[in-house]
Amino acid sequence: MRMMRGVAVVGALLAMASPGAAQDLTKPDTAAQRSGKLFTHRDLLIAGAFAAGTVVMFPLDRAVARELQDSSVQANSFLSHGATAARLLGVPGGLVLPAAAYVGGRVLHRPHLADLGLHTSEAVVMSAAISMAVKSVGGRARPLVDVETPFDYKLGRGFGNDDFSSMPSGHTAAAFAAASAATAEIGQWWPAQRTTAGIVLYSTAGLVGLSRMYNNKHWASDVMAGAAIGSFSGWKVVGYSHAHPGNRLDRFFLGTRVATAPNGGMAISWSSPTR
Repeated sequence: MRMMRGVAVVGALLAMASPGAAQDLTKPDTAAQRSGKLFTHRDLLIAGAFAAGTVVMFPLDRAVARELQDSSVQANSFLSHGATAARLLGVPGGLVLPAAAYVGGRVLHRPHLADLGLHTSEAVVMSAAISMAVKSVGGRARPLVDVETPFDYKLGRGFGNDDFSSMPSGHTAAAFAAASAATAEIGQWWPAQRTTAGIVLYSTAGLVGLSRMYNNKHWASDVMAGAAIGSFSGWKVVGYSHAHPGNRLDRFFLGTRVATAPNGGMAISWSSPTR
């Protein structure tokens, strides 16, 4: 029975850790791309949903941590190995895989693939920078310090002390940044594959978050906050890049110009980058 409860908690948290999938599987924010604005009114609604999800998770942090650290759950080799694999997918996989896509696109002369790899990498880097700043300032104690004290915060304590840099989950942020950016890029270039890609990528990102809780590194609310930061990083990087074709980073790394085609789709031109 205890194992079944643990599995049920994992399944429920996976669903709640992937709220961005519902929004990102819809059409891209074309209004934002046309206006060139980095943030739109729709972002406020999405941010509100993520904030609400994080707040809802706070009262559950202690109970979820206790459940996942139960000896029968921790002794399960399938869950243990799965958590390790998921963690590696988040970091370093969240940056290594997009970088490989970028290099592969450049070498094979596939501009769309290089475009996806570059912007996904940018989103992961952005999410990492935001996560590091927030967790260092927040100074929240990880559950491994004391699973009974989920509200142990101290301003600035996270700087140089990894045990007190719990919120948000950097691994989860990286995974969701990669998922949101890659899904958005796929939606731009291969619209028919957007839904399938989103389901796979966001589900994988959710597993990364669950692995961090299973390993007693993060509270459930840390994972929700990481998912929010990562998802926003991906959406904003892709949206900004396509709203500003020929921006400096694209010109330097891609030597390309991405623009909106007359039929409303996306067009890309490839040339030798200026060094």
